[in-house]
Amino acid sequence: MNSHTNPPAGETPPPVFTALGLVPELLQAVADAGYTTPTPIQVQAIPLVLAGQDIMGGAQTGTGKTAAFTLPILQRLLPFANSSPSPARHPVRALVLTPTRELALQVFESIRTYAKYTPLRAMCAFGGVDIKPQTAELRQGVEILVATPGRLLDHVEQKSVHFNEVMALVLDEADRMLDMGFIPDIKRIMNLLPQKRQSLLFSATFSEEIKRLADSILQAPVLIEVARRNQVSETVTHRVYPVAEGKKRQLLIHLLETDEIRQCIVFTRTRQDCARLARELERARFSANAIHGDKTQSERLKALDSFKSGETRVLVATDVAARGLDIEDLPYVINYELPHVPEDYVHRIGRTGRAGRSGQAISLVSPPEFLYLAEIEKLIKFRIEQVMLPGFTPEYETALQERSKRPDRGKRPARADKAAHTERVKRPDKNMIAADGFDFSKPYIPKLAAADESIPSENAPAFARPTGHPPLKKPIRPVAALLGGLGRKTR
Repeated sequence: MNSHTNPPAGETPPPVFTALGLVPELLQAVADAGYTTPTPIQVQAIPLVLAGQDIMGGAQTGTGKTAAFTLPILQRLLPFANSSPSPARHPVRALVLTPTRELALQVFESIRTYAKYTPLRAMCAFGGVDIKPQTAELRQGVEILVATPGRLLDHVEQKSVHFNEVMALVLDEADRMLDMGFIPDIKRIMNLLPQKRQSLLFSATFSEEIKRLADSILQAPVLIEVARRNQVSETVTHRVYPVAEGKKRQLLIHLLETDEIRQCIVFTRTRQDCARLARELERARFSANAIHGDKTQSERLKALDSFKSGETRVLVATDVAARGLDIEDLPYVINYELPHVPEDYVHRIGRTGRAGRSGQAISLVSPPEFLYLAEIEKLIKFRIEQVMLPGFTPEYETALQERSKRPDRGKRPARADKAAHTERVKRPDKNMIAADGFDFSKPYIPKLAAADESIPSENAPAFARPTGHPPLKKPIRPVAALLGGLGRKTR
């Protein structure tokens, strides 16, 4: 949401929350949060949700879509609000499903902010922490439950939650749920909900799979799309640095050593790369921390709080953090590795340039990632500026350029002495006789065997056997050293 600014003379003033039909309790909470002007997604969605309409909403990240469904749902539940201590008077009436713990916490904090002047209860349930405190809170009764699909099914199995009174269902970041494989869990949850309910599906991007999911969940939905699909914010500037495969870390350190990047999120593809890069940046004396799926919830929250407070300069993250991280003023996002899915690029850079602020999206692209870059440019429908830094550009390009300058490229050099070489192979020369008289052109016979008087050999040296020594009854067979037989006699 944006703060209020006076419009230029002659222009229509922007809409305000008081024009959207919200009750005084919610308007007061919104004003306390410092917001007066709703965003386009809020202007379109809030009246429809208040009317009980199913909607399919799409907007760029950071445009206030959380408030677009939170505020009207709170208002629809107000007639059922009460201050009774009885858990039976506080059944779950609204269910919000999110793909990640971070996003669940963000939505939960928004609900608490806007519901502070109402007696409505809310809680957040997610994995990675002890389930017992969540179970105890659920049994006290809550009207609004924000949860990740896996942990919600854990509560279902423990019979600590029931959905008989659910009036509204929200799927937030539905496309991410699809990517993370949550669709079977979501369908299982759908079967437990009342057929008569309001359903809302929100996503930063849409795909054909998401449309099919919407068709199975929503009833006559209204499509709200305040920006074209997969459009990136106009306030974000994009740059690509082509870099040799083995020089990414050096280039990242080089960029961080400039005063330009005071704080940034660096995205990697895997948890192992995330943890390793954070350690390497710390060894390079940068205040860095990692946030990925192997971290416990308390560790992830601690890392995020340290980054928001400014204690940590670099937050290295996997795509688990691409959704749900709400940082008010993040100037830079750096893609240390490009994502395999082009839509994830949109989600990553959505962490910067939020609420009208400017931001920078930097990508370090090695030759194997050029195909991913082409797919991203096709998705966002423009070419990203490439910046070449001397000393970091891909080495293979330089090699190809040098090779292209050679006039004999592609030709195998001819052997000048081919005839002489052939002749030497056919006819041995004096160089094939060793200093001790050994003839290399003849078959080799082992010393010990050749020393046996019963086996005459021209190659047997004079010192192979002392003169007058009686002949062996059986020749001694040498055993290969690799078989452990060096120095042993076998008969």
